[in-house]
Amino acid sequence: MEADVVALQEIDRHSRWAGNFDQLEYLREHSRLAHGVFGINTQREGLLNLCYGNALLSAYPIVRTENVVFGTKRIGEKGFLFVELEVGGHHVPIINLHLHYRSREQRFRQLDRLTDWLAREHRLHGEHWSMSPIVCGDFNAPRLESDATASLLSHLHDFADYRLLPEPSDHTYPSAWPRLSFDFVFLPPECKRAHSVVVKSFLSDHRPVLVEFEL
Repeated sequence: MEADVVALQEIDRHSRWAGNFDQLEYLREHSRLAHGVFGINTQREGLLNLCYGNALLSAYPIVRTENVVFGTKRIGEKGFLFVELEVGGHHVPIINLHLHYRSREQRFRQLDRLTDWLAREHRLHGEHWSMSPIVCGDFNAPRLESDATASLLSHLHDFADYRLLPEPSDHTYPSAWPRLSFDFVFLPPECKRAHSVVVKSFLSDHRPVLVEFEL
């Protein structure tokens, strides 16, 4: 797809169940995207070694990162990865998020962590950002007003006129026969002439979302 930035959730680094190799480095090498960062959410040593989380690949230099893990579970833990890119002399903040797959209550608690963190980061570093943060990821929740996706959009609207992609009719899950939308990109108003497509792909149980825009 020749993407400039790729956000990944549940990607492995030397996990036994995935063949004990660095998936991010493999993808970085073969996609020819020069820059990458891994945010580890779950790590376990021993016979059943495990190491996975969120990651981001970029054609643009990465100037700052931070990984936030929501809990301390030995398997299945979620979190979000913050990455600040340098694009043509401008600093572009991106958040790659993965929320709890089963519990609505947990998703809202995780969103509270995210919004508290965003408020702090904006106070500390917002003056260096050229735009409001792009937020993307696997929300494990549809657009319903009573769940996390709509809640986050409402929160972001307090700061800027965000747009949510893909469109409601573009489903991402399950990949073989998509009937639900769990994967979203929240674009701030600095992203102009944006459009999206859900890519027909079976590499994951979710289909990827491709979004194109101009800064």
